[in-house]
Amino acid sequence: MMTQLTFGYLYDFRNPLQWRRPWAELYAEIIDFAAYTETLGFDGAWVPEHHGADDGYMPTPMIALAALAARTKTIKLGSAIALAPLYHPVRFAEECAVLDHLSNGRLEMAIAIGYRRREAEAYGVDFTKRGGRTDEFLEIVTRLWKGETVTFAGRHFDLKDASIVQAPTRGRIPLYVGGFNEKAIARTAKYGDGYFGNLDIVDLYLEKLRAAGKDASCARIRIQGLFTVVARDPARAMDELAPYFLHVNNTYGEWLNEDKAATGIGDGGLLKPMSLDAFKASGILSILTPDQAIAMLGSMLAKAPVEHFMMMLPPGLPPARFRPYAEVFANDVMPAFR
Repeated sequence: MMTQLTFGYLYDFRNPLQWRRPWAELYAEIIDFAAYTETLGFDGAWVPEHHGADDGYMPTPMIALAALAARTKTIKLGSAIALAPLYHPVRFAEECAVLDHLSNGRLEMAIAIGYRRREAEAYGVDFTKRGGRTDEFLEIVTRLWKGETVTFAGRHFDLKDASIVQAPTRGRIPLYVGGFNEKAIARTAKYGDGYFGNLDIVDLYLEKLRAAGKDASCARIRIQGLFTVVARDPARAMDELAPYFLHVNNTYGEWLNEDKAATGIGDGGLLKPMSLDAFKASGILSILTPDQAIAMLGSMLAKAPVEHFMMMLPPGLPPARFRPYAEVFANDVMPAFR
């Protein structure tokens, strides 16, 4: 028996043009799928955020999370991630507090500053000041969740006597902060309850926790494995799933290369648009047998105290066709980490 590890899926609610379907039908099927994963024993349903995407990438995670809260009972719910600079902190804190009550205390949020200049500009936010704006946002949000009445005079927000009547019953909604460079991870260590992101950043996060005077042995870490799938026949799964994951690769590749310096990721770590054949041969999409997945996850746990591993429902693929993959993971992989 290995160290306990929980698992969930990310739902971006995209509707790519080449597979476009009625929006209401697509949304209902994704929510059905998330509710089904709860019955299989998955522990998380997470919603990300982007704006102005041609494929309809979810721009309003709070609304999607409210729908998920109404259809589930035990699974953890949250953003992964919400773009903090695009929110007013009081509104964000209020909406999260209400969502936490609607879900009976199951909300766990993750935020980051974002890396697309055009998203900030569409909201009238200065892209170059999103770090400082997020620092003030985090201070205000966490104080409101504690039940404080907040008066705040900063460079980005000026508040008088802000408060929340529906303060979270836990005193604070768990808040994970993502990022890839030193400034971002220092922010995570200062304000966050944990880190959400990539395994290769974990050592830096633990270092920043210690620098902030916090106990690194209590670190809470969530890792995204969006291009990880488990199947009993990986070759067949590659043929079926690669076109949908290629869409994920190519859209992220385009976005990440718009403002490379803003990502905090070196050129070697950025996704790049490519053909289907090149994608299949690239190794980016990791389709593992159950035994291979158990070994991979065990190796990950040996390197870092990861508490949750997040995969994704690929956009464009009808959710019902992905159910067998979720079932294989639940039946053949998850028991090794319970």
